[in-house]
Amino acid sequence: MNRDDPGTPRLILFAPPLPAEPAAALVEAACRAADIASVILRTTGMDEQEILTHAKLLSSTTQKSGAALLLQDRADLVPKAGADGAHLSDFPAQVALVASLKPKFIAGASGLVSRHDAMTAGETGADYVMFGEPRNGERQTPEFVLDRIVWWAEIFQIPCVACAKTPDEIPALVRAGADFIALDEAVWRSDAPTETLGQITALLQPERTG
Repeated sequence: MNRDDPGTPRLILFAPPLPAEPAAALVEAACRAADIASVILRTTGMDEQEILTHAKLLSSTTQKSGAALLLQDRADLVPKAGADGAHLSDFPAQVALVASLKPKFIAGASGLVSRHDAMTAGETGADYVMFGEPRNGERQTPEFVLDRIVWWAEIFQIPCVACAKTPDEIPALVRAGADFIALDEAVWRSDAPTETLGQITALLQPERTG
């Protein structure tokens, strides 16, 4: 998940909460419209077969575009699903799962309430830390996310991901030093997701955020 241009964050998309085929179609269009580094499949409420069905359809797109496919919280299904790794959304409770994934697969850490949680993720070998992902329907404030991004970017080498609820939040996150911008509702609740991604891409250029 390293980016080629250290001055421009790349995008991470949470897959839309739809049945497998329409979700895969939207992700395919998104990957054509923007530079998507990875796609995270949320697995809450899905049984194993549903996860595997979604992953199979999504991976056909992500493999063509070069994006990584990550399964949220299902490290156990990563090999069977043909995914590239897992997004661990309840860190540090999932510390042991990092070791089960590395070095073959990507292990991302989210759900980081404290700075100590984030440092634990880095020390354990997580490939990225994510700030701002909603938990139980609640989201950390934009100010909290900015504070964490600034702190992490100034000190640590491991990439940091900032979740943006709306496109308006992106310029400040870029200035703060986010390596990746994660998007969900900001894209999928739009009437024209691919056009929205085009607008978001323009916001990722540091020289345009001043």
